[in-house]
Amino acid sequence: MKFHFLTYVVALLLISCSGKVDKTVKAPLKLWYETPAENWNEALPIGNGSLGAMIFGNPVKEKIVLNEETIWTGHKMYDRDKKDGHKYIREVQALLMEGKYIEAERLASDKIMAERFPTGTMTNQMLGNLFIESEGLEGFTNYKRSLDLNNSIATVTYEKGGVNFFREAFSSYPDKVMVFRFGADKPKKISFKAWVERNENTKIEIKDNSIIFSEHVGNGDGVKFASVLNFEVSGGKISEEGGKIKVEEASQVIIRVVAESDFRGGDPLGICGERLKTVMSVAYDKLLRFHVEDYKGLFDRVSFKITENDGEDLPTNLRLENVKNGVEDDYLTQLLYQYGRYMLISSSRPGSMPANLQGIWVDGFKPPWNSDYHININIQMNYWLAELTNLTECHIPFLEYIGSLREMGRLTAKETYGCGGFVAHHTSDIWGFTACFGKPQYGMWPLGAAWSCQHLFTHYEFTKNKEFLRDYAYPVMKEAAEFFVDLMVEDPKTGYLLSGPSISPENRFLTKDGQVATMNMAPSMDRAIITELFQNCIASAKILNIDDGFRAQLQTMLEKIPPQEVGSDGRLMEWVEEFEEPEPGHRHISHLYSLHPSNQITKQKSPDLFEAAKKTLEHRLANGGGHTGWSRAWIINFWARLLEAEKAYENVLALQRKSLLANLFDNHPPFQIDGNFGYVSGITEMLLQSHAGEIVLLPSLPKAWQSGEIKGIKAKGGFELDIKWDKGKLSEAKIKSTFGNPCKLNYNGKLKELELEAGESILLDSNLTGS
Repeated sequence: MKFHFLTYVVALLLISCSGKVDKTVKAPLKLWYETPAENWNEALPIGNGSLGAMIFGNPVKEKIVLNEETIWTGHKMYDRDKKDGHKYIREVQALLMEGKYIEAERLASDKIMAERFPTGTMTNQMLGNLFIESEGLEGFTNYKRSLDLNNSIATVTYEKGGVNFFREAFSSYPDKVMVFRFGADKPKKISFKAWVERNENTKIEIKDNSIIFSEHVGNGDGVKFASVLNFEVSGGKISEEGGKIKVEEASQVIIRVVAESDFRGGDPLGICGERLKTVMSVAYDKLLRFHVEDYKGLFDRVSFKITENDGEDLPTNLRLENVKNGVEDDYLTQLLYQYGRYMLISSSRPGSMPANLQGIWVDGFKPPWNSDYHININIQMNYWLAELTNLTECHIPFLEYIGSLREMGRLTAKETYGCGGFVAHHTSDIWGFTACFGKPQYGMWPLGAAWSCQHLFTHYEFTKNKEFLRDYAYPVMKEAAEFFVDLMVEDPKTGYLLSGPSISPENRFLTKDGQVATMNMAPSMDRAIITELFQNCIASAKILNIDDGFRAQLQTMLEKIPPQEVGSDGRLMEWVEEFEEPEPGHRHISHLYSLHPSNQITKQKSPDLFEAAKKTLEHRLANGGGHTGWSRAWIINFWARLLEAEKAYENVLALQRKSLLANLFDNHPPFQIDGNFGYVSGITEMLLQSHAGEIVLLPSLPKAWQSGEIKGIKAKGGFELDIKWDKGKLSEAKIKSTFGNPCKLNYNGKLKELELEAGESILLDSNLTGS
């Protein structure tokens, strides 16, 4: 049965909008600067999930980097897998179980792994650069550019010759249009020339007060796209001059931008024309109102406050500079938190593709790592915040994408492994490729789809939608599990069932004779992901009362998967054997998957592993770990789960001081959006956890946040919470039950069991006493 995501999203919206609208005055949440951006890493992002821009804000020569999510080179490749790789899988497994790691890697590289394409092949690209050049504005004063997170509007203001100029921009999800408005407080003061640049293959024409440009990208190997930029001029003249739009003495100019590719079918130029025709009939004020109402319907669900500072005392770049020099800035902390939510709303909406390594914002034609979907941590981290921070609709593009990987993943499972089900490796893209490619150190890892499937069950745990579980999530999870049912092999020495060939993502170990190896059977992360996948399939089948035989098969296999073990030094072992690492401060900390994002290691049910996880993290950090932005963000989540409030906070500060660019983009380096998103989930985990069967309030509240509140965050089981604290202690908590499920609350070891009706709320004091 085909699952209809559009119908499902409508149902989610009805549930999400059933509560009261928060009409309280919002505290200012702005990124703002007193100078234009000098490069892309200083520009400010806007987006509607599909159509975005990076705005530099230069009054004299403005540059706006335009983006549309489906501008990709390449095509679907049904022959991407190494032919006959499956003939060698069992031989590689045998070599690994015999400890012949180097021989196994050579065989896998030669016979199983496909070739990696050069960087810039099969890549995301920008839509184009829009330039707007104005004469006579040199020497402008009173300059300010800002991005208002409360309404998703970017503005630029400045003064010249006694005239106050303004520019504002937004990207509308309901109307599928990006809009730029130029104005002043005196009439006929707007004059400029505007043009678009892309490359020599781009067809550009000016017609009907519009710039129309199109291209078949990738020199004919990629999508075909079209984009139209319409200039609506009030009180002035518009003409064409030298291939540019020329505006003279206007009182106001409104630029509407639409774009489309043939990725989903249809005629891009025809679609752009129809879309533009529709939005041209809507006044600017209405377009703005529709945009703001839609955006605030998501963004305003959660508020986070730990300071009375309104952010107007310092430009964002100076605030960040102070933090990098040792200042602790609570306003930056809460601003960066909401910035992450802003960016997810702006880069992932129902009907769009998932947010990639850079969301939807890329510069040029060869972005880092092709701005693709890395599914060995990065895309998963992009979505950890979605359910926690009440943005479940923004989760949908990733959930839908996981199922789409089955088409190619079935081919890879059969051709590369000789297995049923479906599989994906460390990287994919808009074309959904799933092949095992490149080098063993990063590519020989068949867990990408299985890890992604965690998000399907997590979405169910928060929404409790059985239709979603029955018709979509469970069939996808089951097919991912079927792959491992076929792949896993019994270790003749121990009787355990082992997955592989595999790796602990991108890490390496030393063999007994001192050689550096990477491939292994059943590394800790494999076991954790497969265990969770099997458990989620078993739980789903029980909920749905189906598949008794498959459920029993998985349960039998679960009992034969090697357990997580503690090494002789007290750390959690990363591999089945206790190997020495050549890089003990590696950025990946994959063997802590059981701690986060999974719930297999908790203080309550596995205290020994819990303590071993602490030692593991301490060892990684002592040896230089956490040096990339996304890795630092994951560490915040780890320490929060380990109930180490001060260490979690130390890493909040470390991320701010070491891993932020001027526009607050996370710096891997270079920019990767996952660190922004992981930061949000980490702070949320510090304030609320629900992964261990109970809702824990303020589990990792640091001393620095003496007073504060967070409203609208979510817990598993269908609960929404507002939490306030003062002098480092809980003052009150409001909990609302969406579906009427029972829940257990825990604050500082004090337990409270609640039975609330669907839609019912209760306000609890510091003693968890209701009022």
